[in-house]
Amino acid sequence: MSLPLADLPPWSAAPEAPAAPAARVTDGLTADIAVVGAGLAGLATAHHLLDRDPAADVAVIDARHPAAGASGRGTGLLGPRVGPPIDVAVRRFGPSVARAAHLASEAAVAGVVELCSTVGAAAGLRPGGQIVATRTAPGLASLARQDAAYRSLGLTVPVLSAAEIRRRVGVPYHAGLLYPGAATLDPAALTRALAAACAAKGARFHGDSPLLGLRPGDGRTPTELRFAEGTLRARKVVLAVNADAGRLGLPVGTVLPLRVHALATAPLPPELRAALGGESGTALVDSAAPAPYFRLTPEGRLVLGGGRVSHAPLPEEEDAPSRDAARRLLEERLRRLHPGLAEVPVAYRWSGRIGMTADGLPVVGRVGGHPDIWYIGGCCGHGLAMSAAHGRYVASHLTGPAPAGSRLPWHRDRAPRLPLGSRPARALLRAYLRQLEREAHRTP
Repeated sequence: MSLPLADLPPWSAAPEAPAAPAARVTDGLTADIAVVGAGLAGLATAHHLLDRDPAADVAVIDARHPAAGASGRGTGLLGPRVGPPIDVAVRRFGPSVARAAHLASEAAVAGVVELCSTVGAAAGLRPGGQIVATRTAPGLASLARQDAAYRSLGLTVPVLSAAEIRRRVGVPYHAGLLYPGAATLDPAALTRALAAACAAKGARFHGDSPLLGLRPGDGRTPTELRFAEGTLRARKVVLAVNADAGRLGLPVGTVLPLRVHALATAPLPPELRAALGGESGTALVDSAAPAPYFRLTPEGRLVLGGGRVSHAPLPEEEDAPSRDAARRLLEERLRRLHPGLAEVPVAYRWSGRIGMTADGLPVVGRVGGHPDIWYIGGCCGHGLAMSAAHGRYVASHLTGPAPAGSRLPWHRDRAPRLPLGSRPARALLRAYLRQLEREAHRTP
């Protein structure tokens, strides 16, 4: 059964952390450093900038408010996954890059755990690991290839049998890979706490101010950011705008905006909570993207995401029939996940946008060759850990020489470009997304 509900995640109702008054950008404002985007990437950038230079005048600007976008609408999976599966990464980028990327993603998870403690958002953090599992023969073959690749690179990612998975999460899968350092958390609580920490350090906040465009500086004049009611000029700019890169015309390659969906149940009865891994705190991700994944919250709700994916060029536009079909698919999966979930009420359902690149790697680099304008985005659905790490990374480059050996494997100015301007290209994209949906339907 389902209940009347809002199109929001359960953590959206939490009180907002105190922050500086978020006035709109009006008239002509100035700052030393402007950070556009008050999600995890932008706020982590501001946080680390002010750690390094407490006297800096840092302005954080958002189209709405902190945690309003993907950072507040995620499902809270904190795992060390970045880029394509490790065996594909080895073939595509070479062993050294694949290994460095995985180690960087593990470090990113540890960085978020540390950040939760630093800003007072550790209450919702649940360690327990993350299992990437399969119920299909092709999935078993894929996990076997990944296991071989991890071992060849000297990386420890244990293999779990069906019985071991069942003991942890109570759901039948054939086999899986365990990422033991992973965890789950409340993404909106972390984002709001980070906003409060930035405000306490002196960051200025401007809300309800969508960026309309920018005019880069030339070394002598600052970069000018244009908004509906005014401008803001800054010596250095960080564009943590993820899937809005295309709308703004940023020359960072193609960061494809895709809409994904999730739901959350009412709190489960204690016995069902225990059966679904309440004691272990383990999250489970089906290896066949975009097949569903699930985790339990501290209060015992089951959060389920995955399934239908759609192209979403504008955040406010959502096709109602597509949305309703995605929700039906997720609720069907919920009912089939475990017999005890057959009558559990669905209490929340929502959607959000992610930024996807053609090669699966994020984009963190300078915009158009300008040394003082940086872009962060394209985490391909794995942004919870990586966004915070990217903020630290960009702050280190903006405030002085970056530490030796710290260069990210995906430090680059642009992703591969996809020619989406033509009608045939858009038709191919729709066909690809429908194929993903069919594969999600076929997954048991």
